[in-house]
Amino acid sequence: MVAGHLQIKKGYYYMVLNLKGEDGKRKTKWLSTGIQAAGKKNLKAAETMLLETRHSYKEPIVCTDASVRMSSDMLFSDYMLNWLGIIKNSVEEDTYAGYESNVKKRVAPYFEKAGVTLEELTALDIENFYKYCFNELGVKGTTVVRYHANIHTALKYAVRHDLIKANPMEKVDRPKSQHFTGSFYSVEEVERLFDVVKGDPAEFPILMAAFYGLRRSEIMGLRWQAVDFSSNTIRIEHTVVEFRADGKQKIVSKDRMKNKSSCRTMPLVPQFRELLIRMQERQKNCRELCGNCYTDTDYIYVNDLGVPYKPNFVTQHFRIVLQNNGLRIIRFHDLRHTCASLLLKNGVSMKDIQEWLGHSNFSTTANIYAHLDTAAKNSSAVKLNGVLSIQPGIRSSL
Repeated sequence: MVAGHLQIKKGYYYMVLNLKGEDGKRKTKWLSTGIQAAGKKNLKAAETMLLETRHSYKEPIVCTDASVRMSSDMLFSDYMLNWLGIIKNSVEEDTYAGYESNVKKRVAPYFEKAGVTLEELTALDIENFYKYCFNELGVKGTTVVRYHANIHTALKYAVRHDLIKANPMEKVDRPKSQHFTGSFYSVEEVERLFDVVKGDPAEFPILMAAFYGLRRSEIMGLRWQAVDFSSNTIRIEHTVVEFRADGKQKIVSKDRMKNKSSCRTMPLVPQFRELLIRMQERQKNCRELCGNCYTDTDYIYVNDLGVPYKPNFVTQHFRIVLQNNGLRIIRFHDLRHTCASLLLKNGVSMKDIQEWLGHSNFSTTANIYAHLDTAAKNSSAVKLNGVLSIQPGIRSSL
């Protein structure tokens, strides 16, 4: 649906449509309604005709070429799609994939239907979009916060390049995101899991996630060059991610970690040293057996033909393992939370857990796991109990 409004000319209502020409530029088109500009009834009839006409001129959402000249009178939906093209080469591929999904699936379709232009966009329009996401689509607050961030950044670009005078997002409150609490396995559940995955293709990533608390991308990115058997350390310095972009699944490897703290060196405990030695020996035997059919890579987690497993395989296969063995269903990432919870319960400080998990700052760790820190609460309770003397005044008998 194109943008448009009513205008009075020579005593009649005219429809003024904002249309896209063949050259990609916006042009106005005046159409007479034949309705006199007199009375509320005529106004309502003209508005109805305008709405129907705007629908009849509906344009497809295909404009993603950053080279197209942008202007303040272009549809906001088209502006957002053009903005995607502008920032595509300045962000990580997986980050862009998230932006693209947000804009193309939610933001652009909604505002294309609303027919509002970039210069017409108001804080109320954006708030109505959030309301639509929450009430009509049932989208979670955390996801709407991402839409908020994308729109805010895109409109900052518009202000910086003089397409609009002010950013309407400055008047929009950031949507509230629900506090997420991950699931955790108990020691007994973890031991049961370790028992059922022995020899399973997903055994290695499950062990690494539960013991070292590694992210999926960090596990998939582990390479033999990061393992030092002489000093018994393993370096977390490379990641492999899988995401959907341009309608296709993509796998990207990179040496840049999620944050500076994510690049860390972990101690290689005896049981994992033995595990890696076995895996290295198996890969050597597979290479000799398969000959030219074997794929040579430096990655640790590969199949018997040397081909690295795909990240999504781990997530999907993990759920199958749990279902087939009657284990409580949790996400693969919850093994990382399980690692943190077990460390806390065994007296490891929150600061040390931050370093173990590779969080960028202490507050991230504290915000996620503060509710599990029973040791600190028990210590506080003991101290207060030693300071305050309580003599209950409530009698047990009436």
